[in-house]
Amino acid sequence: MYNPKSPHAEEFIDHGEILETLHYAEQNRSNRALIEEIINKAATCKGLTHREAAVLLECDQPDLVKRYEDLAREVKKKLYGNRIVLFAPLYLSNYCINGCVYCPYHGKNHNIPRKKLTQDEIRQEVIALEKMGHKRLALEAGEHPVLNPIEYILDSIKTIYDTRVGNGAIRRVNVNIAATTVENYHRLKEAGIGTYILFQETYNKENYEKLHPTGPKSNYCYHTEAMDRAMEGGCDDVGIGVLYGLTTYRYDLVGLLMHAEHLEARMGVGPHTISVPRICPADDISLDNFPDVLPDEIFCRIVAIIRLAAPYTGMIISTRESQKVRERVLDLGISQISGGSRTSVGGYTTPERHDETAQFDVSDQRTLDEVIAWLLDIDYLPSFCTACYREGRTGDRFMTLVKQGKISHCCTPNALMTLKEYLEDYASPATREKGEALIRRELGLLPNERIRNLASQRLCDIEKGERDFRF
Repeated sequence: MYNPKSPHAEEFIDHGEILETLHYAEQNRSNRALIEEIINKAATCKGLTHREAAVLLECDQPDLVKRYEDLAREVKKKLYGNRIVLFAPLYLSNYCINGCVYCPYHGKNHNIPRKKLTQDEIRQEVIALEKMGHKRLALEAGEHPVLNPIEYILDSIKTIYDTRVGNGAIRRVNVNIAATTVENYHRLKEAGIGTYILFQETYNKENYEKLHPTGPKSNYCYHTEAMDRAMEGGCDDVGIGVLYGLTTYRYDLVGLLMHAEHLEARMGVGPHTISVPRICPADDISLDNFPDVLPDEIFCRIVAIIRLAAPYTGMIISTRESQKVRERVLDLGISQISGGSRTSVGGYTTPERHDETAQFDVSDQRTLDEVIAWLLDIDYLPSFCTACYREGRTGDRFMTLVKQGKISHCCTPNALMTLKEYLEDYASPATREKGEALIRRELGLLPNERIRNLASQRLCDIEKGERDFRF
């Protein structure tokens, strides 16, 4: 039944195929020759099938686990260098009519205060984020057709793009809202969104329906097929993910990779990003009710395997994770992280409300400047780049450049320029000193003299007050 080109969820996420894959992986967990063959294939940066990835996940030989984790580091460095993109979530409303049992925003939770931002309040939140130095946001809102209609989301996107303070500007608004229609995805694209993000939560249909007992989100097929509709509506950059801990991690990793294979087969381009959130405590939510919560060791292995299976896809981790875990997975494959985040409605301007309305507990509570300084200390290049989106390098155009090994010609100079903007406008003196040293070093490593000279000139222009250059 498995058919990655089918538009029907239960055919491209085939339960029988997942069970057969898990059995195959269990049977071959000690098959050294097969595992070495899979690792060698991964080294070509051509990706892995869901079955091959499942075998790596089951591998019980420590030396081979170390070998594929080391390979994940090499692949990540080859394709993404040391760049790490920064973003922040912006929560607009926690009104929601769904019954998701793992989310404190579920409609039956009467403990959490409900809040919906006005356009003026959104403007103040954006100003607060711009004053930190952010250029890229992930817009979040609960599903409520009356209080959070698509018109509200579209008005909010316009407000975000129109709000500027000093040299601050939000240049890319990614959108994480409920599954909707092709027409509405087209309207989102026309509004200028970057990536449309929607987590499947779990690909196990039986568990999915138990976890989503009421509300529009309870429709497994409609939710799972959302990315097809989004791409049909013109959103050629889409981001997928599961919430690890809702179902066994083995099942959901296979389902996730089958979804990526489906998008590549049917739509011609796979997901732009894959996120790897883990369930964590929140108001009305206890981990005691979720027996499939996975340990750090397995979580890190999953990140490495996704990097090998989908080498050209960006990977995102949020402030759900601690500094220690984030540092480890940066090395294994993560390319985007949030910084200075608030997961509550109005949390940037009224932080005292954060504990009352947060969607989940934030483990990494450092400021954006502290996160930037940390990245510099561990030899990463912090980037606020949004140039690909503004230059039309999205969807298959972006993926073609990545697969040809040419995207770094754009990404590294743009990362340097956006870091320079941050250092000039927002950084603490200590962070600025670290950043300037990294820029001088990275500038000398740019791939050819023309790009190096042009980047040098633009970095000088930024010092004189010019902004928003891009390759």
